[in-house]
Amino acid sequence: MPYLYQDSKPRPPMLPRTARATHSSGKAYEELKQDCLRRGVLFEDPDFPACNSSLFFSEKPPIPFIWKRPRDIVKDPKFIVGGATRTDICQGDLGDCWLLAAIASLTLNEKTLARVVPLDQNFGPDYAGIFHFQFWQHNEWLDVVIDDRLPTFKDRLVFLHSAEHNEFWSALLEKAYAKLNGSYEALKGGSTIEAMEDFTGGVGEMYEVKKAPDNFYEILEKALKRCSMVGCSIDTSSAAESEAKTPFGLIKGHAYSVTGIDQVSYRGRQVQLIRIRNPWGQVEWKGPWSDNSLEWRSVSPSEQRRLSQAAQDDGEFWMKFEDFKVHFDKVEICNLTPDALEDSTAHKWEVTIHQGSWVRGSTAGGCRNFLETFWTNPQIKLHLTEKDDGQDDCTFIAALMQKDRRKLKRLGAEMLTIGYSIYESPSRDGHLGKDFFRYHPSKARSKTYINLREVSNRFKLPPGDYILVPTTFEPHQEADFCLRIFSEKKAITEDLDENVAIDLPEPINPTPSPQETEEEKQFQTLFEQISGKDMEVSAEELQYVLNAVLKKAKNIKFKNLSLISCRNIVSLMDTSGNGKLEFSEFKVFWEKLKKWINIFLQFDFDKSGSMSSYELRSALKAAGYQLNNYLLQLIVLRYSDEQFQIEFDDFLNCLIRLENASRVFQALSAKNNEFINLNIGE
Repeated sequence: MPYLYQDSKPRPPMLPRTARATHSSGKAYEELKQDCLRRGVLFEDPDFPACNSSLFFSEKPPIPFIWKRPRDIVKDPKFIVGGATRTDICQGDLGDCWLLAAIASLTLNEKTLARVVPLDQNFGPDYAGIFHFQFWQHNEWLDVVIDDRLPTFKDRLVFLHSAEHNEFWSALLEKAYAKLNGSYEALKGGSTIEAMEDFTGGVGEMYEVKKAPDNFYEILEKALKRCSMVGCSIDTSSAAESEAKTPFGLIKGHAYSVTGIDQVSYRGRQVQLIRIRNPWGQVEWKGPWSDNSLEWRSVSPSEQRRLSQAAQDDGEFWMKFEDFKVHFDKVEICNLTPDALEDSTAHKWEVTIHQGSWVRGSTAGGCRNFLETFWTNPQIKLHLTEKDDGQDDCTFIAALMQKDRRKLKRLGAEMLTIGYSIYESPSRDGHLGKDFFRYHPSKARSKTYINLREVSNRFKLPPGDYILVPTTFEPHQEADFCLRIFSEKKAITEDLDENVAIDLPEPINPTPSPQETEEEKQFQTLFEQISGKDMEVSAEELQYVLNAVLKKAKNIKFKNLSLISCRNIVSLMDTSGNGKLEFSEFKVFWEKLKKWINIFLQFDFDKSGSMSSYELRSALKAAGYQLNNYLLQLIVLRYSDEQFQIEFDDFLNCLIRLENASRVFQALSAKNNEFINLNIGE
């Protein structure tokens, strides 16, 4: 599947007010709505039609769904009834509990909710069957427009719905998120932190509860006070355990929301409690401090009201924090600002963002286990100059995100296993080669390689320069990625995607030697036989000459040069413009060719007659061409085969075209300088 070039320059995060309209018509929400009101029609979204392709891509609906608008389901539909709350989220027949847990957390922050769910929408007089929602995607906010036709069965919503049957904001939000990702089926299975980040543009951190720091309660308390979004889950040991119920009423492999944390006075001592919500809207914890447990009888009614404790089967429950640590395995925190959780002083972090791609054969080198290709991955330089206040180190979060994998599910794509390594930078600039990584260990790295959309970790390193290498675990795996660096103090980042530079030797001017070499004599004899009296050869004749000579070479496994290559050679070397080569021009080219053959042999490590495309960067640099990732990716796509190998004919063709292009560029530069000098002279 194709991956487009990403501008790798660091850029600041975009603000939500700059949300980009995404509808195929090019029109924004308000313009589309006014068009419908003016024409007296209800909006129907051609980008996400009410048909099976918007529901599933790998199967047919198990039952005949009927798409209906809210006013065709109930008499008095409302967008929001009594405020958007966590009880408005009840899971339907779709495995997207991870999304619903994030939506439940979203309702705890009015400001964040209003950004994602614009609250000035309704079913009133200006109703036009159109709604819109805003999501963060890879450093920009998108405004997603939908119509309000929803899948139903027997007049009931099939997927996400509210406990209030005439309330529809949550169902419409789920539809907008399904459109963003291509279909409802694309929402099956995921990590709560993924949706949390799409709702906030924040950065996620994951904690293993059994290995959490001693101040974990304080970390969660501070996160909730700062309106960070928090989710939790219980691991499964096999697919069979997914959504299995434990003896205490908890669901394995299921995404829960953390909606509160507090302390209560119980029999003369303070007890730490945590409040959890099941997005199903039912099935709750049955242990101590559950809704109907004996412990609440020893808590005053006023204290129960303060904690909003009510014995209802609504999916929300309190439990003792110590029990929480025993029964739950993972906690995901999405920091909205993001703020430092270990520091009592809230402050914004500095953020820089890099966009890039892993492309087979050029920049998809895999992890450090694959040393031969690891060095070809994109490399980002990080300058840490300012220490944290009162500290000797610099704190930063590195968050690596693979892009659009959920949207590409319909094409068979899955989440890749990703991670990164961080190295202390040497004094030299430019893309680091294989030998550097062979002899230098990493200073830090992501805790694990994992098949999640994003891998993020917090680091403390001494001031200095570092190189961060983002990778997939296996080589040859393609994806676009977004790397975000959050630093407590200002940090400077730059992509080591090298600038394009050309460093060629001066053109060789052939001078007649008093005594011809044996090689020259053989060439001249063959040249005369082929060319005739004019001593000039066409591209077809040049093909015969070169193939005849190169087949006798013992140091290179050689296949025939193509006619296209020979035409390119003539174009490169023909100074008279008659489309043929004189013997003197051929001699100049032969000297180039010998140099290029030696470079090719240097990087044909197994002497197979072909070179790994991952070595092309180094081979071209040896020939005088320094290319950035974009040009390198294009050249590899053009000249390598399915096994990422480049034969000599393709390598030669590549060099000839590069030299032709460099001559055109140099000629244009010279003319431009001449024009500038003339203007200065005037």
